[in-house]
Amino acid sequence: MFLDSGSLIHVILPSNFQWYTCRPNKGIQYLSSIICCREKTLDALLEPIRSFLQCETPDQWVDEAVKKENLSVILLDHLVCELKAAQSAMFLIRRYAVDKESSEALLAWLKPFEDFTYRMQGDWRELSKHNTLSKSMLPKSGTPYGQDLIDKMVLLIKEELHHFFQVLEIMDEYGIPYENISSSRYARGMLTHVKNHEPDALIDKLICGAYIEARSCERFAKLAPHVDKRLGDFYVSLLRSEARHYQDYLSLAEEIAGRDITERIAYFGKIEADLISSPDEDFKFHSGVPAFIATIKL
Repeated sequence: MFLDSGSLIHVILPSNFQWYTCRPNKGIQYLSSIICCREKTLDALLEPIRSFLQCETPDQWVDEAVKKENLSVILLDHLVCELKAAQSAMFLIRRYAVDKESSEALLAWLKPFEDFTYRMQGDWRELSKHNTLSKSMLPKSGTPYGQDLIDKMVLLIKEELHHFFQVLEIMDEYGIPYENISSSRYARGMLTHVKNHEPDALIDKLICGAYIEARSCERFAKLAPHVDKRLGDFYVSLLRSEARHYQDYLSLAEEIAGRDITERIAYFGKIEADLISSPDEDFKFHSGVPAFIATIKL
């Protein structure tokens, strides 16, 4: 869609979810070349995600998610999902990789965010000051897991906590107050299938992490064309980091396994796809087909 405002030409393209602007003397051809380049970049980013996931997000979920009355639950659940992603990464490095002193530093890092979310303590505006880690993470003695696991998970935690704060900023702009919200069935539905012996348990957890990050990326891309510019731009800004997180989890799983884990990845892929494509009574960011819609279709 093209809009001519006199001094500027604006275009929004649903396929890449963004507004583009240029002056008339630059011309439509110039603008089209920019759009084409960015579309290819976005397609290249999302293609591995689409190939990895065994199903697309159903249109019925998207239709519900973009309704104005569901904005608060989408943002609230997104907020908590960012914290849970940070907690999951922190659990992995505390459980498997770092020494005691490093573990205690990690807990202190996350505490203000957990206090706000679960105990409703503190001012959310102060949380941005707490997204720093004051010491280097050191591997614990005898751990078979290297610095690569620590470094990737620490970066992931920093980014997830930054996203957590960004969602709070958007909620504040939209006048949506924070309130406690229950967890969906999604992550739990995969983690119940994790093996209970090592290193297979760690490998399974990493595979689950890859699916959660990949699905988040895919859903942000699904939502972006259907929401207002502020929220759409935010969702697009998350795509690159979410895609990298999925790749980090998957590469770590393959590295630690030291063998072909294709069958195990496919196993969790089917579980994940079933959770996404089956009826779900609890509408959330990672929920399945809204149950009342599925019932009507039956």
